[in-house]
Amino acid sequence: MNNENKTNINWFPGHMAKAKREISEKIKLVDLVIELKDARIPYSSGNPMIDEIVGNKPRLVLLCKSGIADAKVTALWLEYYNSKNILALDIDCLTKYHISSIIPYAQKALKDVFIQREKKQIKSKQIRAIILGIPNVGKSTLINTLSKRKATMVGDRPGVTKTQTWIKMDGDILLMDTPGILWPKFEDQTVGIKLAMCGSIKDEILDLEYLADQGLKYLCEWYPHLLKERYKLEDLSGEPHQLLERMALKRGFVLKGGIPDTLRMATTFINELRNNRIGEMSYERPNEFESL
Repeated sequence: MNNENKTNINWFPGHMAKAKREISEKIKLVDLVIELKDARIPYSSGNPMIDEIVGNKPRLVLLCKSGIADAKVTALWLEYYNSKNILALDIDCLTKYHISSIIPYAQKALKDVFIQREKKQIKSKQIRAIILGIPNVGKSTLINTLSKRKATMVGDRPGVTKTQTWIKMDGDILLMDTPGILWPKFEDQTVGIKLAMCGSIKDEILDLEYLADQGLKYLCEWYPHLLKERYKLEDLSGEPHQLLERMALKRGFVLKGGIPDTLRMATTFINELRNNRIGEMSYERPNEFESL
């Protein structure tokens, strides 16, 4: 394996300054920023540019895919956001968990805005919002869910250029459609590993055996019972790659000469990890980021 791939996951999807400028211009047109994060990795799935771009604009954080995250850990994250006076809600589009609460939460986030409108005798309760989030965090699924898969495109509106696309939602909400927001390089490589484990980085640029080793190391520490149960393992001793070899033999993934097919096992393990075949789990906790 390539040693650089083992220790350095880079992701350079575009020019950071250009992306930042474009989103900054779009945010000027909205009342509310809805930031999507993966409930399994709320820190690692957060774009480090967003805090600076959003500024004092009202924000609602949605922890997506909560149905495959560790519910106890998600509760800790919600407590953390509450302690920071950030309005947050855990949701799951597949099960529709808390989807009906998004509009009331959006209205709650804009309470002060509505008060100011009343003072100015503006009766409109319309909310213009933008959804921000990294690729594969569930943005498109959420938009389809909120619009009931029959999104109504709204044409040019006052103060909005024709290049902007708006989708009308229930609750008098106009949602600006935007692509996933990316950033060029991870200062902390564990962020790249966690994103890769959750499927937010293309497998083509990854060393899947190294990624599987990292995943196994984490599960051995936090979810050993799930690992033992799924792969019929009696013990989890040894280095992660030795464990991967034993898992391959258990599954019958063997090359000529009885050599464990660790690449096939790694691919299977990562897919099962992402598809919740092993069990609900989260990969980071608020107390790991005391300086946030």
